[in-house]
Amino acid sequence: MSENRGPVVALVPAAGRGVRLGESIPKAFVELAGRSMLCRAVDGLLESGVVDTVVVIVPEELVDRARADLPDSVVVVAGGDERADSVRAGLAAATDAELVLVHDAARALTPPSLIARVVAELHAGRTAVIPVLPVSDTIKTVDVLGTVTGTPPRSELRAVQTPQGFDANLLRRAYRDVDGDATDDAGLVERLGERVRTIVGEPQAFKITTPWDLALARALLGQA
Repeated sequence: MSENRGPVVALVPAAGRGVRLGESIPKAFVELAGRSMLCRAVDGLLESGVVDTVVVIVPEELVDRARADLPDSVVVVAGGDERADSVRAGLAAATDAELVLVHDAARALTPPSLIARVVAELHAGRTAVIPVLPVSDTIKTVDVLGTVTGTPPRSELRAVQTPQGFDANLLRRAYRDVDGDATDDAGLVERLGERVRTIVGEPQAFKITTPWDLALARALLGQA
């Protein structure tokens, strides 16, 4: 029997510079049809109807700008040099959270329905939930010289999206002993020996990382 748990707090690490995007400002503040990626990502979280609080983590010098751009209900804190530092800063601001989502600002077009499905799995008793999509390309493993060392079965591979959802205490445990940066929160939870549940993701939840991704996002929004 499922039982709603809460509060649900969504963390949005947005302190990265996004060098691969080729823009002159931090990636989260790049605009898509008149609204920044950060604003669109936060909009999706709020529109899902399942998130109690949103905590955004940005570079220290952009805290005031983010607060001006986002709804008053959104908590904005300064991040660190690495993504792991920013997630820790977000967790520190989410002291009352029972469930935590970690969502990439660069997945600005994520449907609110996907966010709601992740939280529904947490309410059903899962402690770690991630949205994934099947991999359409054949994947090769290679060594440092570029020589192929293997071909993993494509049927076993999935591309991971966000938001990733967790029991708050579990995520805090996972971040307690992080050595270096962490780009995948579920990977840290896996190291603890915990089971991570997957659900079917959404194509619109792709990560805007390169100029090609940015062009696609703008095209989907009907922007010239």
